[in-house]
Amino acid sequence: MATSDEAKETCFYQQWMALQEHELSELNRAITLNANGSTSDFELTQLIDRILTNFKNYVKMRRVMAKEDVSPYMAPTWCTTLERSVLWIGGCRPSSYIRLIYALCGMLTESNLTEFLNGSNTVNLGELSGAQMSMVDELQKKTIAEERRISTRMAGLQEDVLDDPLAVIAVGSEGGSCGSSGTVEEALTEHGGAMAATLEAADQLRMDTLVEVIRILTPSQGVSYLAAGKKLQLCMQKWGRKKDSEHGRN
Repeated sequence: MATSDEAKETCFYQQWMALQEHELSELNRAITLNANGSTSDFELTQLIDRILTNFKNYVKMRRVMAKEDVSPYMAPTWCTTLERSVLWIGGCRPSSYIRLIYALCGMLTESNLTEFLNGSNTVNLGELSGAQMSMVDELQKKTIAEERRISTRMAGLQEDVLDDPLAVIAVGSEGGSCGSSGTVEEALTEHGGAMAATLEAADQLRMDTLVEVIRILTPSQGVSYLAAGKKLQLCMQKWGRKKDSEHGRN
């Protein structure tokens, strides 16, 4: 039976995914209206801003919940095994936001993702200008560099968990007991705080990267981009559930 914390975290994620479905419907409707000339850039921008605000609120709430117990966010049980297999510090790689632009523009010509997204009538990013592509390329370099910095920080924390005083558990306990040293508890608490801070940094990079992507795109491109991203996210969950069911993991 799930603990109250597990239930709260699972419910939070399910509400977030339900919001993704609702927002995808809104985006698809906006794309249709835009194609018919029945909506303005101002209205598209309002929709985009609302979606970004929802994402900021989601990140803010995750930050609060992760400070209570960060470990579940590194391998969330509320996600399918497929979703967990592609996670980077509790979420997607920020650089994947940029690769999605390349896919939508047809630059990843051998990518299955390109074929999948091109089969959707919601995707019509069109050609990016030279200035836009230059900004996208620069953002990619900046984002990958920051990803590497945070990854190195995360690797250090994973190594540190085996250092003193946690190593006392392995070498100083008798009869297989894990002990109850106050020093160990203090170290675990400190380690959890550092992990939560790393998750916060990763979430902030995801948020900053998405905001920069939207800044580069036109309002019309922005709604198509967000629709494609949400479609991909929802399909990953659907495919993951199917795989888990096939292998008896439900």
